[in-house]
Amino acid sequence: MSTAVKAPVTARGYRALVALAAPIAGIQLAQVALTSVDLAMLGLLGVTAVAAGGLAILLYNQIRTMCVGMVTGIGNLVATAAGAGEVRTGTGELDERARDEIRTLLRSALLVATLTAAIGAAVLCGLASALPMLGQKPEIVSLARAMMFALAGGLFPMVWLNVLRQFAVGLRRPGSLLAVTLVSIGVNAALNAAFIYGWAGLPELGVTGIGLATTLVQFFTLAVFASAVHRDPKLRPMVSLALWRADPAVVRQIVRHGTPICFTYGSEAAITSIATMLMGAFGPAMLAASNVANQLAYIVYQVNIGLSQGSSILVSRAVAQDERRRAPVIARQALTLSWSFMAVVSLGYLLAPQILLWPFLHGEVDALVLATASTLLLFAVAQQYSKGTQNILVGLLRGLGDTVSGLRCTLVGYWLVGVPAMALSAFVSGWGGWGVWAGLCLGFAATAILLGRRFAAAV
Repeated sequence: MSTAVKAPVTARGYRALVALAAPIAGIQLAQVALTSVDLAMLGLLGVTAVAAGGLAILLYNQIRTMCVGMVTGIGNLVATAAGAGEVRTGTGELDERARDEIRTLLRSALLVATLTAAIGAAVLCGLASALPMLGQKPEIVSLARAMMFALAGGLFPMVWLNVLRQFAVGLRRPGSLLAVTLVSIGVNAALNAAFIYGWAGLPELGVTGIGLATTLVQFFTLAVFASAVHRDPKLRPMVSLALWRADPAVVRQIVRHGTPICFTYGSEAAITSIATMLMGAFGPAMLAASNVANQLAYIVYQVNIGLSQGSSILVSRAVAQDERRRAPVIARQALTLSWSFMAVVSLGYLLAPQILLWPFLHGEVDALVLATASTLLLFAVAQQYSKGTQNILVGLLRGLGDTVSGLRCTLVGYWLVGVPAMALSAFVSGWGGWGVWAGLCLGFAATAILLGRRFAAAV
């Protein structure tokens, strides 16, 4: 009898989580698809272009991730306001107080997003200028620097898109970007080719043109999603884009809430960036192979981001409705979905690595690069499980209102365990690039363990 009652409830829980997580992952994949297409198109320009462009993409993703982190908590704040409004009405509908709170949150978040993107663009350009001091070879520096300058402007539409996404997700109306994703990928590939070969009268910009194409497509994706939000009858009454009317108190609340998330995400991206810098010390072939293996793992990671943010929103609503006891159930569902998906992907890494690598390493690619990347995918299996698990746990803690523990655990796991392990394994033990990836996996695993203990204590 109890089994018959429990099964449908569990099934509903999975469906609710997937309904939120899938569109979030779709938007994440749309973002990553742009840089994945970029990396694949860089293969047309040779191994040096893959190494330089991959470095530029990685540093761009570092800044992009931190910018996204600053506004990720908007979804939780909107979900909390909506959950409280539904409790007050008792009908599942929002009252006017909740609607006003959400409008104010959206306006204030757009202001925070604009300032964050401006800072991010300045930092990315600063990193581009500092590449010679980071030990990179001159031919890598010149190509990567130009691409980073071209990518910087795309941070603005990307962060605005994430604010609108969190607004929609917080109200459990994330929408679908499948069609937009497919069109964006096609447009990006076409623009990449046009700038590489000078089609349609466009200049032949090579690596720089690939970065410019991505920035242009970011604006296109924002316009399409904003139009979808405006057409949604449930969302439209609460859409307020007048960021100049932002409430200073709410802006401060968003910054306080978002800053630990920003640095948690930034810390996570930074350890990967450091690993890439260390890989560069072992030559263009090792760096190119690492960039490609990392990009494949990064694509898979977007599904975990969707599960993390979806479960986080569900926990926030549960807390707002005085149902905190649902948090462990939501956690089990998110982790089960994550591990099941990664098990399937890992089989692909083990059984058909060259097929997965082909889009990035094709044509007259050095056999050494292909063999190295195939081996690195074995490390990527361990990385995916530990990195995906820790990201979901960060989201669950955020849903409980705890944005600080994620930062503390990542500081310990990444900087006291991961970075020293990378340096020791690569240079002291003499394992080279393999040691870098081994230390990277160890850092993610240590962080996942620390976050798991913190979540268990919180619930």
